[in-house]
Amino acid sequence: MLYFFLSFFAAAVLVQLFYIVAIFSRTAFYKSRVLPAGELISNVVSAQPQAGVSIVVCAWNELQNLRELLPILDRQNYSTFEVIVMNDRSTDGTRTFLEEAAQEFEHLRFYHIDHDYDHVTPKKYALTTGIRKATYDIILVTDADCRPASAEWLAGMVAHLANPAKEIVLGFSPYEKRPGWLNRLIRYETLYTAVQYFSLALAGQPYMGVGRNLMYRRDLFLANKGFYSHMRVMGGDDDLFMNEVATGKNVAVCLHPATFVESIPKETVAAWRYQKRRHLSVGKYYRLKNKLWLGILSFSHIMSWLTSIPVLIMAGLAWVKWEEAIVHEPTGQLIIGAVGLFLLRFILFWVVVGRISYRLGKTVHWLAIPAMDLVLSIYYAVMGVTTLWPRRNRKIMWR
Repeated sequence: MLYFFLSFFAAAVLVQLFYIVAIFSRTAFYKSRVLPAGELISNVVSAQPQAGVSIVVCAWNELQNLRELLPILDRQNYSTFEVIVMNDRSTDGTRTFLEEAAQEFEHLRFYHIDHDYDHVTPKKYALTTGIRKATYDIILVTDADCRPASAEWLAGMVAHLANPAKEIVLGFSPYEKRPGWLNRLIRYETLYTAVQYFSLALAGQPYMGVGRNLMYRRDLFLANKGFYSHMRVMGGDDDLFMNEVATGKNVAVCLHPATFVESIPKETVAAWRYQKRRHLSVGKYYRLKNKLWLGILSFSHIMSWLTSIPVLIMAGLAWVKWEEAIVHEPTGQLIIGAVGLFLLRFILFWVVVGRISYRLGKTVHWLAIPAMDLVLSIYYAVMGVTTLWPRRNRKIMWR
């Protein structure tokens, strides 16, 4: 039984080592040919023809957020673009504000949606309408509660489409730093999710994007009938659509800090849990190969931590019992080897993910990564069970 347990433990850790070394390291050491490190985006883009871009923002009772976001969007350092705001049944004064704001902001256009429809979720309908009404062939989507890091956001994202083969640009969207352990967990989970979708995209296995910072060509959207295959599924206007259309050749990733888009995090455990449960629930619609990649990664992540606890306990007991003779006992040698394997995974994960965090705006302090990784593995285990647990139907929300 002990040999079987240690073999299972070793298999889980070895799978983790494969992902860390062969997959995650691609993001950690990625060097962009489009936007080299330290290069000003304006210098790169000024040498290229500037294709027109339509920024699409869907808003449902987001008056205050729009007051803050629209000035940032209107000041983007780019020659040809428009900002389309889809006002989806708002009752907070958004309609009046947009009509007045159109006189102030040069690039702003807006449309009002007065009804929802049974055949499609509200946000997907709003986003589809905005894309169809867009003037330009490149679509950049974000949310009203997001804030681009700089006036170079638009230029930096579109620079990756200079290659005609690229149709999608995956951007990074961290959450705002606030006090408290919940905020740290949210920021770490966002970082680890980014580690996965950036790294797998760089490995030729893209599977999702984040709708807070995502660019794609309108022709790609229309040719694939947009959200038609999952139009009644709550969520998925970003990851399910990307899962259908993204390939190893048509996706680019943008890791330049000036292109990050910060978002407002949830402030209660209940709100965040509901958000993550909805995100996790759409994973069942992913392509089979993507589910295998992610399922093996998540299972090995959970098991490498869960089984490490008895391994470390056995190592402590073995040392007390055998002292120096432990190195001469077959069982003791196996336990020492298991501990060494776990420490290798622990250190490599810390180094690689720590470097990615540094590249992505120091999303999480490097000292917190081991503890947050343990907490996240517990979270994955609990959420995996609760997501599969039958629940009463809930009223469909816009988000």
